[in-house]
Amino acid sequence: MSPRAWAAFATMSVLWGIPYLFIKVAVDDGVPPAFVAWARVVLAALVLLPLAWRARALGSLRGRGRWLLAYAVVEISIPFPLIAFGETHVSSSTTAIAIATVPLIASLLALRFAPGERLTGRRLAGMLLGFGGVAALVGIDVSGSADELLGIAAIVAAAAGYACGPLIMSRGLNDLDGRATMGVSLALAALVLTPLAALDPPTEVPPTGAIAAIVVLGIVCTAAAFVAFAVLVRTAGPSRAVIITYVNPVIALALGVALLGEQPGAGALVGLLLILLGSWLSTDGRLPPPVERWLAAGAAR
Repeated sequence: MSPRAWAAFATMSVLWGIPYLFIKVAVDDGVPPAFVAWARVVLAALVLLPLAWRARALGSLRGRGRWLLAYAVVEISIPFPLIAFGETHVSSSTTAIAIATVPLIASLLALRFAPGERLTGRRLAGMLLGFGGVAALVGIDVSGSADELLGIAAIVAAAAGYACGPLIMSRGLNDLDGRATMGVSLALAALVLTPLAALDPPTEVPPTGAIAAIVVLGIVCTAAAFVAFAVLVRTAGPSRAVIITYVNPVIALALGVALLGEQPGAGALVGLLLILLGSWLSTDGRLPPPVERWLAAGAAR
C-alpha cells in the first residue's frame, strides 16, 4: 500500500460513507429511487467526460467496450437504484450495515474466480461470522416486517454488484485513465437507467433539500469518488479496495444518528460488529502496515 493508495483509501472511506444519508434525504422527499440513481449518474458523467476529453484519455478506451459495459451495469446500473429502493424501506444506517457484506461476497467470488485462493479455517470462520451478522440484523431488527425485509434484500443484491465491480475493473480496465473509465462507464449506466427513470419520474419539482442531496450524490459521492476508487483498485488491488466497507458503515451510522435521528436497534449494532469482524477474517485479517508497526512497538515496550 503506497501513500497514494492510502490517500485514496481514506478519501473513499469518507466519500462512500456519506451517500446513504443523501439518498435517504432524496427518497424521503418523494424523489423516485430510479430517478435518484439516474440523476446522480448523469451529473457525474457530465463532470468526468469533459475532464477525460481535455486530458485526451478517451482514445485509450478503444477495444474495451464490453468491459466498460459490464462494469457500468454491475457496479452502477444495478446497485444504485437497488440501494435507493432499499432506503425507501429501511434507514440509511441499516443500508450501510447491509452494504458492509461486500468483502464477504468478494471473498466467496474470489474462491471461485481467483487462481490460488483457498478456503482456510480462518476465512470460513469469518464468512460464518459475517453472515451471522446479517442474520442478527434481519432476525432481531427487521423480523416480521415484509417491507424492511424487501429493502434488505435489495441492498444485499446491490452489495453483490459492488463486490463484482472491482474484479471486472482489475481484469479489463485496470491500466486505463480513471476519468475516462468512469466517465464512459457512468454515461453507459445513464443510458441503461434512462428507460427505468422515465417510467417513474417525479410528479413535481423536488424540494430544495432533495435537489441539493442529488447534486452532492452526483458530483461528490459519484464523480469524485469513482475516480478515487479507480486509483485505489489500481494501486491497492481489488481485494483491498473493497475493505473500505469496514469504515463506510461506521461513518454512515454516525451520520444517520446525528443528522436524521435514526436509532439503530440491538440487531443493527450486533450485526455491524459481526459483519466487520467476519469481513476482516474472510480477507485473511490483513492489518494496515502502520497499525502492525504500532502493535509491534507496543509489544516491544
